[in-house]
Amino acid sequence: MGGKVNKHAVFSAEAVDLPVGTCHTATPMNSLVVTVLVVCAVAITVGLVAVLISLKRLIERGDAVLALIEREIRPTASQLGALTEELRGVSHQVTLELARIGLITRRLEDITGTIARVVAVLGGIAQIGRLTGVAIGLQRGLGVFISRLKARQR
Repeated sequence: MGGKVNKHAVFSAEAVDLPVGTCHTATPMNSLVVTVLVVCAVAITVGLVAVLISLKRLIERGDAVLALIEREIRPTASQLGALTEELRGVSHQVTLELARIGLITRRLEDITGTIARVVAVLGGIAQIGRLTGVAIGLQRGLGVFISRLKARQR
């Protein structure tokens, strides 16, 4: 396998090399067409530069807005943290107060039950007092009736 690489002469110098000449087409381009192409290239380049400049300004404005938001968020975040702590404290106080109200409510229920029992006992005593009054009235009435009967019989 040693020897020449192109031993069969498949690749000749004429077949591989590009033709040497001023233009690769049969007729060269008109100078007006070349001018139009150059003007188009310059216009596209100017347009791209303008787009890149506006993109740079947009990025700078975005950075400024982000910096402003960052300056505003930090104090707001610390205030939010303080409000959260205050809310925890208030919530704890409310829980304690609700527990106290629950105790007071249970105590009032006990007192109300006791008062109801006392009223029932007093009602019973009042009923006994009424019955005692009726009994005394009957006794006096009977005493008067008997004394009049005795007075008639005499």
